[in-house]
Amino acid sequence: MVPFAGYSMPVQYPDGLMAEHKHTRSAAGLFDVSHMGQLRLVGPDAAAALETLLPVDVIDLPVGKQRYGLLLNDEGGIIDDLMFVNRDYAHGGDLFVIVNGACKVADMAHIQARIGTRCQVIPMPERALLALQGPLAVNALSRLAPGVEKLVFMTGGTFMVQAADQAIEVFLTRSGYTGEDGFEISVHVSQALALANALLAQPEVKPIGLGARNSLRLEAGLPLYGNDIDASTTPVEAGLNWAMQKVRRAGGARAGGFPGASKILAQLAGGAGATARKRVGLMALQRVPVREHTELQDANGLRLGEVTSGLLGPSIDQPIAMAYVLPEFAALGTKINALVRGKTVPMQVVAMPFVPTNYFRG
Repeated sequence: MVPFAGYSMPVQYPDGLMAEHKHTRSAAGLFDVSHMGQLRLVGPDAAAALETLLPVDVIDLPVGKQRYGLLLNDEGGIIDDLMFVNRDYAHGGDLFVIVNGACKVADMAHIQARIGTRCQVIPMPERALLALQGPLAVNALSRLAPGVEKLVFMTGGTFMVQAADQAIEVFLTRSGYTGEDGFEISVHVSQALALANALLAQPEVKPIGLGARNSLRLEAGLPLYGNDIDASTTPVEAGLNWAMQKVRRAGGARAGGFPGASKILAQLAGGAGATARKRVGLMALQRVPVREHTELQDANGLRLGEVTSGLLGPSIDQPIAMAYVLPEFAALGTKINALVRGKTVPMQVVAMPFVPTNYFRG
């Protein structure tokens, strides 16, 4: 157990990180991610208000759909990345938002300060969050909550989960942070233990700690806030262009209108507004793990950038990493040297994800 963001959290269980990682890839793993922040934005103006803080399409998101978003500062840097769902069943405006645990207090204060006069900003500290991930997650959960198998990736709804002698109401989405199929389940704290025990009683499911959560997300090419993205990083530098829909870009119906828009739109256009660095995936050509903060160099010893996340990928048994490098060294196949304990380790820029994703799209 380790302290994190005011919580005591498991790095690994007795089976160990490697076994937990592989079990999640082959069956189903249960993660307690209750340190994450949950909140609601309520009111008829909620979607339009949230759209002023994010470079994404909030207004056009259909009911029951989920989207990835980027909370930006006025310089276009990423304050946090988040997920939001349109739960507006009664047409009154109801967005359910999940933010990162270490950022949640600051995020909620920022959102309240910026749009609190346009909609209700309702923190949900009474909710716990469990993530059930892996190719057999749907088998386990549908046994307890029939109907969840009908969901597709990035959709959600309210379900009743049968746990021992009680039916537990949850709000869940078919999504996650591992690259596998799975679900993120919001539940009242008073019922979280009963829900966890019911899920762990299923033959496919084992508990998984933070260590495997990190290795799984890295293999899936998913950035970690505080490592791979932060307030000094723009979405374009981070290679998150896909998260900014056309309607918010130059020429779109609601172009701009978000913090740092002029800078980010210039970066998207390239030319004089192009970025000074790019996030890339790297694979070592020797079996030497390359960790975060490792310096990267060209063949002549010129500094090119730095690793932000790195480890030996358990699924592929190869050292992998994310890093920021000069744009001219970001092309696939480019050779780069990592300086590990005074010795150079050859690496190559490769496409992400490192392991194919298995999201269920129907």
